[in-house]
Amino acid sequence: MSDSPDPAPSEGQESRPAILVVEDDPLIRLTLSDHLQDHGFKVLEANTGDEALAIIAAPGFAVDLIFTDVMMPGLTDGFALATWIIENHPGLSVIVTSGNGEKAAAARELLGSGFQFVPKPYDLDELVEQIRRTLQP
Repeated sequence: MSDSPDPAPSEGQESRPAILVVEDDPLIRLTLSDHLQDHGFKVLEANTGDEALAIIAAPGFAVDLIFTDVMMPGLTDGFALATWIIENHPGLSVIVTSGNGEKAAAARELLGSGFQFVPKPYDLDELVEQIRRTLQP
């Protein structure tokens, strides 16, 4: 786990898909990060959407997918982050999650905008499979 991008991956890690997990709840973030790593993914972490934007702007930034919660502290919530990514990095996959039913309804309206929605609570193994399907060419 790392809070910053690794511009020079170690030998054997080049082919590992990289996921940026954006979640303000440390228990959820760490559990998800560990699970993704156990399934062969390289994981970067951010506590807020603002921190995620800083990571994305860092030199050497390279991830294959962003997984973000909707409700987070700071100026940038998960919807704003997903919208920014779609506008500025259109080839980057985004999955948005929330346990709030109203946020889920709003996300369903935006699904055609280039990102997917996963309601909380989610099954970690099902999420891994969804991420793998999303990353397939």
